[in-house]
Amino acid sequence: MHRRSHLKKPTWIIILVSLVCVFLVVVYIYPPRDSTACYIFSSSSCQTFSRWRPPPERELSDEEIAARVVIKNLLNTPSIETKNPKIAFMFLSPGSLAFERLWDKFFQGHEGKFSIHIHASKVKPVHYSHYFQNCEIHSDKVDWGKISMVDAEKRLLANALKDPDNQHFVLLSDSCVPLRSFEYVYSYLIYTDVSFIDSFEDPGPHGNGRYSDHMLPEVEKKHFRKGAQWFTLKRQHAIIVIADSLYYTKFKDYCRPGMDGRNCYAYEHYLPTFFHMFDPSGIANWSVTHVDWSERKWHPKSYGLKDVSLQLIKNLTSITESVHETSNEKRVTTITPCMWNGMNRPCYLFARKFLPETLNTMINLYSSYTTI
Repeated sequence: MHRRSHLKKPTWIIILVSLVCVFLVVVYIYPPRDSTACYIFSSSSCQTFSRWRPPPERELSDEEIAARVVIKNLLNTPSIETKNPKIAFMFLSPGSLAFERLWDKFFQGHEGKFSIHIHASKVKPVHYSHYFQNCEIHSDKVDWGKISMVDAEKRLLANALKDPDNQHFVLLSDSCVPLRSFEYVYSYLIYTDVSFIDSFEDPGPHGNGRYSDHMLPEVEKKHFRKGAQWFTLKRQHAIIVIADSLYYTKFKDYCRPGMDGRNCYAYEHYLPTFFHMFDPSGIANWSVTHVDWSERKWHPKSYGLKDVSLQLIKNLTSITESVHETSNEKRVTTITPCMWNGMNRPCYLFARKFLPETLNTMINLYSSYTTI
């Protein structure tokens, strides 16, 4: 008898533990909806089970389902093969391009490998180079800091996409200059596997501090990103930008100067957030256009005549790391290598903001720095 009771004791322990495990599994799968059931074992049981369970999946609206289907299908659609892949150079400018003669030298001898598209928002440009003749698209007014800047970018993309040979799309300003030869730029962009969109998380007032809860549920704060306006896009990504209206509208309505007492600029957040949400591995997270924000002003550093030299260009083209700094008090700096198809390579193909007074010096230096 003594031996039998000795054997029963561990058996009952095993049964009891098993029953508790079954109960926990049932509660995990079918959480108690009634407040009385929550307190069978302890007053904190509901909170505990709630923490264990993954958050419930959000029900998507019809518009969001449709948008996600379109985006997913476009991302999975193979690129169109073309015998003559070209780069579309898209200039966003108030009027004439101060560095048109420099760009003329850049394009010389490479006819058929590029197209030019100019969005002149104030006055019709006067051209000095035949490459730029009749390249203006139907333009509209652009206000700094407003959604009209994104509208102009989309207008440029739509016009450039008309040519099926255009496989990569570069957004440039009137103060941009080329840092490399055309051959270098062409190879860098045509043979890349990503779009060069700047995108990083900034928890400070000039990053996540610009987010509005009105963007919910489609755009959550955890996905909100910041980045430079000056991008390059693969054709596939360019088409997705043109196709999107749902997420664009969120930024149009709720990311603008003075929104909820904050100044949000859609052109710094729309594409960085959009592609972080839907194709984070398809973007480089840095821009191939160099901009110097070291002065910490509303506008980046401008390069005047006294600043321009062969050494400056060498310094810019030797940079192989991307630097991001948060806007909060900690000023956290993140440094990442610029990776091109798995290799660490120089980051920058273009630079801004160069003042018009530097044109002749840049033309004189061009032959020297493009052979570096």
